[in-house]
Amino acid sequence: MNHKSAAYITGLGVISAIGNNVSENLNALNAMQAGIGRADLLKSIHQLPLGEIKCSNQELADKCGALGTLPRTALLSILAAKEALSAFEGRTKGFRIGLLSANTVGGMDLTEKEYPKIKSRGKIDPRNIWYHESGSITELTAAALELEDCWTTTISTACSSSANTIMMGARLIEQGKMDIVIAGGADSLSQFTLNGFNSLMILDKELCQPFDEHRRGLNLGEGAAYVVLMNEQTVKSLKAEKLAIVSGYANANDAHHQTASSPEGNGNQLAMKNAIQQAGIRPGHIDYINLHGTGTANNDSSEGIAIEKIFEGHKIPEASSTKCYTGHTLGAAGAIEAVFSVLAIREQKTWAHLRLETPIRELSWQPNQNIVAKQVRHVLSNSFGFGGNCSALVISAVIKD
Repeated sequence: MNHKSAAYITGLGVISAIGNNVSENLNALNAMQAGIGRADLLKSIHQLPLGEIKCSNQELADKCGALGTLPRTALLSILAAKEALSAFEGRTKGFRIGLLSANTVGGMDLTEKEYPKIKSRGKIDPRNIWYHESGSITELTAAALELEDCWTTTISTACSSSANTIMMGARLIEQGKMDIVIAGGADSLSQFTLNGFNSLMILDKELCQPFDEHRRGLNLGEGAAYVVLMNEQTVKSLKAEKLAIVSGYANANDAHHQTASSPEGNGNQLAMKNAIQQAGIRPGHIDYINLHGTGTANNDSSEGIAIEKIFEGHKIPEASSTKCYTGHTLGAAGAIEAVFSVLAIREQKTWAHLRLETPIRELSWQPNQNIVAKQVRHVLSNSFGFGGNCSALVISAVIKD
């Protein structure tokens, strides 16, 4: 790849159950400390462990200077986006800038409060109905960032959503359409989401155990993350630090089932294969895999088999699922894990997989259960969503001139 037209990552922002910013998330990863537990804020009849951020909506609003009446997804989004852009605040005028934001929940945390009113023919708050639509979160985030002439779009492809914003953002940079792209996503917990996943019978009643033979399902979480992408000229103009480069990406469809991956992991394989090829490397060059690893029987088996096929003839590198820490944050997951991938490159270490007791018997490999200090040049980050929407990113270290 010609790095003069490449998409450099120059800013990071994240909030999740393990921290309210990049530094806190990094500390938790280093301490191998998960953030999944009993829900304190989300009211539900289900006593299920969740990756809940222990800040009220008003506390989140105070942190990011927004109104506490906004949807929780928007507040999380604004907080992470502002952190990602913090080094460039007030310096983006005159650049072609875009915001690509992903979510699956929208403002559902507020909309679902209106449902009983609608059912009883009571008076509703029309703002909360407008917030329901996914694009409203993008609009609220863009308004909070106060960017002039900012082009915006929303992507909602289930669990691969924010990985796809990074893929699209990288393409816009590479093709010369944009100078700066803020790409990522957010999702908050809601009763509707919890009940929906519970109806699929894929939620673990205990702490999730991705890639364990006796895995019982996933733990839902909430959070947001964004990366700032720039071309070479903009990096020089803003004297930005090149944290990493989006060197490869791909999206493929499993074409198997609305809520399940194919047993052979066909879409997973195709996404990983094409992302690695686009990065101009071979599977053996991958130093770490950030697994999609949700903890469901179908997902982990499918992803594991796909990895075996992709790395046939090569040593499978260290791999772990950071959903062990954050829970499955749905539309935010791909971006959160992209941030964790950049941190793996910056810190030159791979993150530990938690709570693995019995490796999956049908697989010839298993995730690493300890932090491994090593040279990390290329990270493969997987995000596979409902509807067969499979995405893979290759995030690479920047070669110093």
